[in-house]
Amino acid sequence: MPEEEKLDWYVVHTYSGYEDKVKDSLDKTVKNRNLEDKIDQTVVPVETITRIKNGKPHTVKRKLFPGYVLVHMVMSNDLWYIVRNTRGCTGFVGPQSKPVPLSEEEALAMVNAGGEKTINLDFEVGSKVALLSGSFENVTGTIVEIDEENQKLKVSVPLFGRDTIVEVDYEGARKVASDDDE
Repeated sequence: MPEEEKLDWYVVHTYSGYEDKVKDSLDKTVKNRNLEDKIDQTVVPVETITRIKNGKPHTVKRKLFPGYVLVHMVMSNDLWYIVRNTRGCTGFVGPQSKPVPLSEEEALAMVNAGGEKTINLDFEVGSKVALLSGSFENVTGTIVEIDEENQKLKVSVPLFGRDTIVEVDYEGARKVASDDDE
């Protein structure tokens, strides 16, 4: 393949919330114009989050890079024009909207960044939790405050005979059965 025919990863900026629409439009354009050898992949990296509340799981997908779509393509004036004029697209990422390809390492990290995680939202002030990481790993404490917006807990843990407040993410704590639950 000649150098100008090299497939590279580019980042396309979109209007907020238009990532999937831009991806779908590009995929349809590629199929309709038989450009599969020039634009072989469009990706909107997402992670799957399962939130457990009241014992019931609820799964949602969250975009890792809101406002951006990754495109694996051969850069040419014609293809730049097609991508740039896709509805919802505001341009390529680069100086003065001039496309700059990602390195292979950057591209792989971004394309494979998604995954799955579970967040337990069954927390209440006064509940006992075990901390899962950091300096207080495996220490049990009591929730004194819940910040639902930032998904953080303030937990009171015993330290040198005194209670100390530690702030952790929801993922950094696990509810433990208290004597009252039995």
